[in-house]
Amino acid sequence: MNSVTVQETEVPKLGLGTYQLRGDACVQTVREAIEMGYRHIDTAEYYNNQREVGQGIAAADVDREEIFLTTKVWRSNLAHDDVLQSVRESLDTLGVETVDLLLIHWPSQTVPVGETLAAMEQLQSEDKVRQIGVSNFSVEQLREAMQVAESPILTNQVQYHPFHGQAELVEFCIEHDVLLTAYSPLAKGDVVDNETLATIGERYGKSAAQVALRWLLQQEMVAAIPKAARRSHLEQNLSVFDFELTDADMERVFAL
Repeated sequence: MNSVTVQETEVPKLGLGTYQLRGDACVQTVREAIEMGYRHIDTAEYYNNQREVGQGIAAADVDREEIFLTTKVWRSNLAHDDVLQSVRESLDTLGVETVDLLLIHWPSQTVPVGETLAAMEQLQSEDKVRQIGVSNFSVEQLREAMQVAESPILTNQVQYHPFHGQAELVEFCIEHDVLLTAYSPLAKGDVVDNETLATIGERYGKSAAQVALRWLLQQEMVAAIPKAARRSHLEQNLSVFDFELTDADMERVFAL
């Protein structure tokens, strides 16, 4: 699995998003993904599937320490003590002692970001959280978080795909050694029907979806966490490290 080093932390560039995965299907998908080679699993308090994600990790024939596990605190729990309680409950539900990355799921309109980050840093000091980050933050919100945080902000997880550009944020992240993690990288399936992506893919023997993922992963300081519920989709999403888009192909996708 290809990875990127961010602030001395190695993060697999491709992960599994688990939003809307539920029940036994979630357990099976997470287990299959890990046994297939995925080493980056993303969940959240809001997804209501942390127990199943944890069970999938436990069921896989891979050591927990080899998995980069991310969860997120929902915006109703961003006050200091609520963060502590929420994360301790998440760890218990996941069945793990620590998570590799804890994110603020959405910026709060009411709780100062510094208050939330202080609680997250306390959890770091207790070895319950290894790294911290944010999600759905604008450049200005990310800048503020970086200014008030004592620990480095590892990532900003945002929606990013060929039809939803993030040029300003990508540039900011590269400049400040922050990983941009792309959720919904396949535009909820819309990339599949795009003629430009399909045409590019034909030359590599790849699908439009694989071209969209490769376009993201080939960018500096960008990771992607596509959701997949079928084994065939898990396999296809993983098969994006055996080809490289030309500069011209990259520009064609940027132009979409």
